[in-house]
Order: sequence, then C-alpha cells, then structure tokens
Amino acid sequence: MARRSKSRTPAPEPGEDFEERIVDIDVVDEMQGSYLEYAYSVIYSRALPDARDGMKPVQRRILYQMHEMGLRPDRSYVKCARVVGEVMGKLHPHGDSPIYDALVRMAQDFSMRLPLVDGHGNFGSLGNDDPPAAMRYTECRAAPAAGLMVESIDEETVDFGANYDGSEEEPVTLPAAYPNLLVNGASGIAVGMATNMPPHNLTEVIAAARHLIKHPGADLETLMGFIPGPDLPTGGKIVGREGIKDAYVSGRGSFKIRATVSIEQVTARRKGIVVTELPFAVGPEKVISKIKDLVNAKKLQGIADVKDLTDREHGLRLVIEVKNGFNPEAVLSQLYKLTPMEESFGINNVALVDGQPLTLGLKELLEVYVDHRFDVVRRRSEFRRGKRRDRLHLVEGLLVALVDIDEVIRIIRSSENAAEAKASLISRFGLSEIQTQYILDTPLRRLTKFDRIELEDERDRLKDEIEKLTRILESDAELRKLVSSELSAVAKKYGTPRRTELLDSAEVTVAAVPLEVADDPCRVLLSSTGLLARTANGGMEFGESAKRVKHDVIVSAVPATTRGEVGAVTSTGRLLRLQVVDLPQLPETATSPNLAGGAQISEFLTLENDETLICLTTLDESSPGLAIGTQQGVVKRVVPDYPANRGELEVITLKDGDRIVGGAELRTGEEDLVFITDDAQLLRFQASQVRPQGRPAGGVAGIKLAQDAKVLFFGAVDPAAEAAVFTAAGSEGTLDDSLSTAKFTAFDQYPRKGRATGGVRCQRFLKGEDRLRLAWAGATPALAATRTGAPAELPEPDPRRDGSGLPLKKQIAAVAGPV
Repeated sequence: MARRSKSRTPAPEPGEDFEERIVDIDVVDEMQGSYLEYAYSVIYSRALPDARDGMKPVQRRILYQMHEMGLRPDRSYVKCARVVGEVMGKLHPHGDSPIYDALVRMAQDFSMRLPLVDGHGNFGSLGNDDPPAAMRYTECRAAPAAGLMVESIDEETVDFGANYDGSEEEPVTLPAAYPNLLVNGASGIAVGMATNMPPHNLTEVIAAARHLIKHPGADLETLMGFIPGPDLPTGGKIVGREGIKDAYVSGRGSFKIRATVSIEQVTARRKGIVVTELPFAVGPEKVISKIKDLVNAKKLQGIADVKDLTDREHGLRLVIEVKNGFNPEAVLSQLYKLTPMEESFGINNVALVDGQPLTLGLKELLEVYVDHRFDVVRRRSEFRRGKRRDRLHLVEGLLVALVDIDEVIRIIRSSENAAEAKASLISRFGLSEIQTQYILDTPLRRLTKFDRIELEDERDRLKDEIEKLTRILESDAELRKLVSSELSAVAKKYGTPRRTELLDSAEVTVAAVPLEVADDPCRVLLSSTGLLARTANGGMEFGESAKRVKHDVIVSAVPATTRGEVGAVTSTGRLLRLQVVDLPQLPETATSPNLAGGAQISEFLTLENDETLICLTTLDESSPGLAIGTQQGVVKRVVPDYPANRGELEVITLKDGDRIVGGAELRTGEEDLVFITDDAQLLRFQASQVRPQGRPAGGVAGIKLAQDAKVLFFGAVDPAAEAAVFTAAGSEGTLDDSLSTAKFTAFDQYPRKGRATGGVRCQRFLKGEDRLRLAWAGATPALAATRTGAPAELPEPDPRRDGSGLPLKKQIAAVAGPV
C-alpha cells in the first residue's frame, strides 16, 4: 500500500508594506549586557542586605507578609507552609525552598543574635547537622523583635513599591527600630561579590548608635569602646582583636573563634575535654567526624572516645575523653590546630546603600542606620501630626456646633435636604465642608453636655501633641533626643549579656606541654573504702595536724612511676597488674590523705565473688619481697619474681577454706611481722624468721591458733618506728561492724615471740564480748574511719597490753598509719 505524503501549508507572502529589518548584534556584547542585568538583579534583589534595615529582600518580604497576616507574638502559630505560600504568591518571584530557608534561619537562636521568627517544631541544629523539618510540619509566628522591624510601617514611614507583577505593594525597606544589620549580621554570595557580617550584642550596638547620635563627629576608637567586637549567638572565644579593628576601619578583616572548653574528670579513670560552646556555624557532628578521621589517620593522638551529650536542658556538651598517659592541655592544643574547634571568620561588610553595593566600616554602618532612623521618625511625626490636625479640625467644628446646638437642630429640620442643611450650616457658623459633614453624620446622642467636656479635653490633648510633634520636626536636637530615647528603650527591654569572650593574642599563648605524661615518681594509694589513686609527686606526708576529710584512711601505699606498673594482691592469692597511668591523679596541693578524687577498684580490676583487694606491692625484683598472712595462720615471704608477660599471677597456694587477710611490702627485710587473732592473741616475730619462697609455695606456719580461732589482722611493723596496736571487741552474734569497746596500746608493750607460737593476749573481754571484730598494728600517728570513710576518734592510749577496752563513740571500720 502506498504511503500518502503529508501536505504542507506554504508560508504566507509578506504584504506590500512589509519591511525586512535585521539587526546585527555582537554575541559578546549581548552576553555582557545580559550578564550585567542578571548580576544586578542578584545583587539588588536577592543576595545583599540593605544597610538601613539589614534585610535581604526575601527576609523583608517574610516579615512584612507575617505582619499583614497578623502573626504577632501573642497570636497562635500557623504552618510555615502557609507563610511561605503567601510570600511566594504575593511578593517573592522565586521558589518556596529559598523562602523557607530564610524563614528557618530567622528562627534559629544559634544563627541570629536576636531571632525574628518564633518557630515551633524542628528548625534544625547547630551546624545544620540535623536539618529542619519540612515546612508542612513546622509552625511559626513573629518573634517580639520582628515587631520592632515593622513598627509604624503603616504610618508612611518608608516607601513602597510594586511587587513583581504590579498587583501588590511591598516596602522598599523596613522602619527597623534597632540596627538589625549589626545585631544579626548577614551572609550572602552575589555575582562578583559577597557579604559576611558577624552578629553583635544589641546593648553594645545601641550604645554606640546613641553616642553617634549625640556626637556625630565621634571617631572609630570611641565607637569601638562601645562595640569591642562581635558577640556570636553560640558564644565561644574570639582570639586576637587586630582583624576586628581592620574590619571596623575598612569593612574587611578576619578573626579566629575558639570553642569554650574545660578539662574535667569525666569518668573515674579518665580526664576529658568538655566543649560547651563551639565556633559560629560549627556543629558537634562536624567536630566529631573530623576527630575520628584524624584519629584513624593517626594524625591525632591521645583521644580515647568522643561523646555528644547535648540536650535541650543543658545545651551543648561534647565530651572528648583523653587517654591515660596524655596531657589534656597538649591534646587540646592539637584539637585547636587540626579540627573546627578553632575557625576563622572573614568579615566582608558589603551592603546596599541607595541601591549601590558598598563596603562599609563600623562608623559608616552606624551612620547609615542612624540617618535612616532619623528619616523614619521624621516621616512618622509628620504623619501623626497630620492625623491629629485632621482630628482637631473635626473636634473644633463639633464644639462650634455644640455652643448653639438648638440653632443647628433648627437649621437641619428646616432644610429640604442634606445639601441645603450643609450649605446653611456653612453659611451660619463659618464651618468647612469636612466639619459640616462630620456634624451631620454625628448622632444626636453625642451632642450632650458630657460629650462637650470630653471634646474639649480631646481638643486640648490634640493641640499639645501637635505642638510636641512640631517641635520634633522643627528641631534637630529634639529629633535626635527622641531617636536616642527609643533606642534606649529597645536595649533595656531586649538587651542580653555578652556571650562571646574577647581575648588578645597574648592572653592565649599556650605553654609548651609534652603530649605524653612524663614517667615521674609517684605513689599509688589504696583507701579503706576501696578507692585507688596516684599522687602527683614522689611522696605525701600526713601528720596529726592534717585536716580530716572523707576517705582519709589509706590502708596501702607503694612507690611507683607514672608510666609503670604495680601489683594488687587479692584475698584469693592472686596478684593482678595495675597500670599506674590509668589511676586518677590527686592534686599536688593535697594537704591530707584524701582520696576523694580516686576511683573504685572495680574500674580497674575484675574480682570474683567474695574476693577483696588486700594490699598493693611493687613489682621491683630487687626489693625484699612481699609478706602475706592467711586466716588460718600461714605466713609467707614471696620471692619478687613477676614475669612481665603475664597479667595475673599466684603468690601463694592456699589450703581449702583459707584466704589472705593481710599483706605488706617489706622495705628492709628487718621488719616485725604481726598476727592478731579474733580470740585476742597477738604474735610478733622478726621477718627474718621466714624464709622467702617462690610464688607457687604454700608458706609456713605463722601463728598457732586455738580451736575455732582465726586471724583478723596480719601486717609488718618497723621496730625502729613509734607504733601502736588497736583492737576492738564485740559479740559473736552481732554484725561485723558492731563493736562495743576498743583499746589502743603502744606496740612496744608486746614482746617478740617465736614463729608458730600462740603469742600473748592483747585485750581482755568484758561481759557480753567474746571476739575481736577489728584489729590493726602499725606506725603512728594512726587515723580511724567509719565504713563510709568519715573520720572517727580513737580511744585514749591504754598502757596495759591485756587490759579491757573503752566504749566507742562512733563505730570504726578501718585504722591505718601514715603513708
């Protein structure tokens, strides 16, 4: 089948009067012209703020449309989508996305120093880590500060122009009752230029503006006395003021913003860097991501963990845990250098002045605003004066009519129509047409004696107000005084304290601190309440005059180095290694044996059920070794042989049912070893009587126990030092910490006996007492504590070695000597 060809309609022939005209245009010229038009449109209509109100067109349109919609702070919230739709349909010839983005930013208290929109819902987070919810989910209304921006806009204070299609009118600028451009800053990228202005403190900016109003010739140095620098919504610290001064002089400059941090004990084992304020426009997720990347690339050392504990109640809290063995100050210095915890802010004060983009310094910005405010107040005063003059004209006419109200009524009643009545009243009383018409429109009920008094009061008030407005318009001094007082009222109502701290470069000079903690001498301490800690130096001496504080009984102390190890001996005969650097460090200014800054044993060691930590020991193989005693009266001196590649060792092989009750690191090997049993027997013998044994050995007989007796205490005492013995008695049926009497006796009252003998009696039981519940022997001065670590008093010394005890004022759980 043959295909039919499509018919084509021929082009019409040009008429006789048709004249062909082709214009040759260079494509370069066309592109240049079109691009310049586009650039001007972007600069003027989108990207740059007006220097008078500090608003970009989209921001100005949002605030004006919210004002027109009646979305005042005392009204209910409406969906953001409704506001965006109204702005887009009536004023802003662009998409909904840039309108909503601008609205969101004006609601963020971490972006604006004085937010202009009161948002309800998810409006994003610092650094845009959590983007805002869609406009259909969020709600908004005008913030109190927005009312200041549009205040008196209906009183012909600013010019209006046609919108994009000529169907509506919009303000060219807003009245702006405060210097919004300086207070909230601005940022935008146009074609060939950009603006980036930091926020400032409202109180400071208004103080500078008021000074400029009073002293128009004020220099920049004076103004900077009121505005020392930016005040960012997120706080932080500005380092160095040179860049700020450059920006205030020329409109261009830069400064560094640092996070606000503190070094705290964030866990029982670790110190950390706690960040409570970040640089402007930097969010915690950005910092965390950068830290993780640097740690993975091995460019940042000393970081153990990073946690974001930010919440609505406490605000920003970013915790950076520092590994043990690293100086937090040195790690912080690295963080400032390598992460967004220190950022630069480049100031570029570009704004529109009479439609032209200009780079302005601080004084120029204030001058443009002050001149704008003068113009607004002047136009407002003219408008108000005109309104009051019109009203006064009507009131005066009404008062004329009230003087002869009967004649007025007669004229009106005798007239054929309203026009005749109007003409007769004008002729009779010399009124104007406006006054006459107002009289005719006024109900008779208003023409009473009482209303005449009200009208006379209103007339006098209107004359007074007109006189005041005239003075403002005719006197430059009055105008300046009024503008200044209005600014002062705004500062008083909406001003807030400064959030950003300004620091000179010299104030932030950081001393060179090594990254890793030095391997300095220290001591490792164990308290009666089960806390471990290390000292900041090689020794701590505490005498009788030391201030008594909680956790002040230290039951074991051994010398060590910061990056070394010590051993922890448990009741089951295990020796566990402790890394000294993992232990919390006590302050160097400690004046008493206070382990309140220590950490619980469970933070470092995993113990079995019913297993307790007995004492600490060095792992020095040149020492005289460790002496330990068991509940069944076995004693052992352990040969100091501790292989470095084993984290857990046995120091004794215990018999069934036996356990270690005490241990001590021997310093000379000439100490006396002491056993105290629960049936009040004390045995003292020289350590040299016990032959050192290897770790697997089971020890030798230490004290001969009576039937049903067991060892309460084992320790080592230097015979050359002043020492004492403490014993406390109770009843078999009472709780472990329920003591009735206690005795404190000098150590030299107890003679040495041979090893494996029964010793001598150390306390005589009173009626109701049948067992010792607590015993101790060691160097003095001795300190006592309750189970919670609170200080307790020891009884008065008793010279009798086998005397009975004295009643206790407070239950004692532990006794120890100086460390």
